[in-house]
Amino acid sequence: MTKYLILPICVVVLSGCRKPGACESDIGIDRSRGACTEQLSDAPSVQFSVSGNMRTIVSNNIPDHKVGLFGQVAGAINPNAITAQSSHYEITTQPAEANQLTSLLGPHGPAWSFGILLNGVELDPTPAEPFPHDGNRGPDANWDWNLEATNVSIGLDCSDAHVQPNGKYHYHGTPNGYLDNLQISGNQMTLIGYAGDGFPIYYLYAFEDAMDSASAVVAMTSSYRLREGERPGDGVDAPCGAYDGVYAADYEYIPSLGTLDETNGRYGVTPEYPSGTYYYVLNDAFPFIPRAFRGTPSDDFKLGG
Repeated sequence: MTKYLILPICVVVLSGCRKPGACESDIGIDRSRGACTEQLSDAPSVQFSVSGNMRTIVSNNIPDHKVGLFGQVAGAINPNAITAQSSHYEITTQPAEANQLTSLLGPHGPAWSFGILLNGVELDPTPAEPFPHDGNRGPDANWDWNLEATNVSIGLDCSDAHVQPNGKYHYHGTPNGYLDNLQISGNQMTLIGYAGDGFPIYYLYAFEDAMDSASAVVAMTSSYRLREGERPGDGVDAPCGAYDGVYAADYEYIPSLGTLDETNGRYGVTPEYPSGTYYYVLNDAFPFIPRAFRGTPSDDFKLGG
């Protein structure tokens, strides 16, 4: 009887042939940040105004705090220099919850920035970093597995921010420099900006009883957690390895795990809205900045247009 030697089939993934069960992530956790040592020569400029049911924001997108070293200089953490913009946004003052959520990430990449802080700088948490990480953002890119900006090295400074090719500075995570200037304490609920759908944004603290402004002010908590186990991918069409936070999809939403909902918000009273409103909360755990709109976003926050 003829005997045949059966060899295990392996897959070529980035670094070569992998044995079954040995697939690992091609990129690791990196939460390093560039030091914020640079004082910009351009002064920040932002104006908020309300007319009828529209809120208008005009901003040069220059932050009101020190930033990392950006531009075509030695030691820069990002090659794009910060330059003043001429940004104009219009958002409703009468926001309403939509029938479905609008994700910031579309089928072909980031589709929306989330909002703007009172200092005139955008919140834009979703990077354009799909799997595989070969610079290809074409039809073969797998946007279901997009990198989580706060957990990988994409040239962020101490405010979890960096610069787009057009020179626009924007936040991917907790805007530490801005928050440090506000000196927010745990006994106050503080408005810090507006989302593109018109709902207000607060930082971390809110009333313990959402509908009682006389209740204690406490830290809000995320209802997302890191998934357990291994990613289902093969390392070719989708990433493999243990869920570790490299990808936004490494996290899962668990209703009522924390005090905030799927879009990192809740309905309740606030100092600015004593009759109640839906509001978003930025905090210091994933997703940091919400990744979807509860309402209908203004086209002024649509990326690329």
